[in-house]
Amino acid sequence: MHRFFVPPSAVDGDKVVINGATAHQIRNVLRMRPGEHIVVLDNSGREYRVELVEVERRRVTGRVVAQRQARGEPRTRITLYQSMIRKQRFEFVLQKGTEVGVAEFVPVVSERCVINDLEAVNKKMTRWQRIILEAAEQSRRGLLPTLQPAMLFSQACERAQRTGGLSLLPWEEARENLRTVLQGLAETPSSVNLFIGPEGGFSSQEVELARGYGLIPVSLGPRILRAETAGIVTAAIILYELGDMALPGGEMPGT
Repeated sequence: MHRFFVPPSAVDGDKVVINGATAHQIRNVLRMRPGEHIVVLDNSGREYRVELVEVERRRVTGRVVAQRQARGEPRTRITLYQSMIRKQRFEFVLQKGTEVGVAEFVPVVSERCVINDLEAVNKKMTRWQRIILEAAEQSRRGLLPTLQPAMLFSQACERAQRTGGLSLLPWEEARENLRTVLQGLAETPSSVNLFIGPEGGFSSQEVELARGYGLIPVSLGPRILRAETAGIVTAAIILYELGDMALPGGEMPGT
C-alpha cells in the first residue's frame, strides 16, 4: 500500500485533504481512483489508512478508516553526524540511513573533507530533504528524519555534548571495539550521536578534540569501511545491539 507524508493540517478528524505534488502523484502517476486505499503519515508518529473519496486534478480527499501508532520507528534516536563526501555518496547515506532508522542527519565539514564550503552545502538541502522523504515513505518510517544545517566539526562536537546521549566516533586507530562499548553500558541510552569521517578519515587532532567533548572513539573491526557505508553499518549495529531490530507487530486491518 502506498504511503505518503502530509502536513499535519491535512488530517482533520476522519477527513484527509491532500494537495500539491502528492495529489499529482496519486492521480497522474499512480492513477489511483476513489475507493482505493493509501497510508497517510502526518509526522506525529501515527499512521492512517485512508480510503480515497475524491481524486481531482490538484486535490485528493479521503476518509480515515483505521489508524495506529507507527511501528517503523526505533526506540533509540540516532543522530548521524556525517562528514561531507562526494554528492552521490552523501545522498546514498541519507537514503540508506533513513531506511535503517536514523532519526537525524547533520552534515559536517571536517579537516579532510573534499567539500568545505558551508554555504554551498546548505544550498542542497531541498534535494536532500526530498531524498529523505521518499526513503522514509518506502521504508515504513512513522517520523520524518530531521536534516540539520551543515556545521563545522568543532560545532558538531559541541552540539552533541549539549544535546546529550552516548557519543561515538568510529576511528581506525581506536582500541575499544564498538560492540564491547555497547555491551558494557550500565543502561540503554535513549539517544546516540554517531560521528563518521570523510574519505580520508578524521585526523588525530580532531579525535583528541572530540574526546574533550565526551566522544568515545571506537573500532569497527579489522576491515576498513568506506565513508558512505560506515555510518549505515554502524547505525545498524547500534540498533541491533540495543534491541531495536525486533520484528514489529501486525498490520492495520485491511493492509
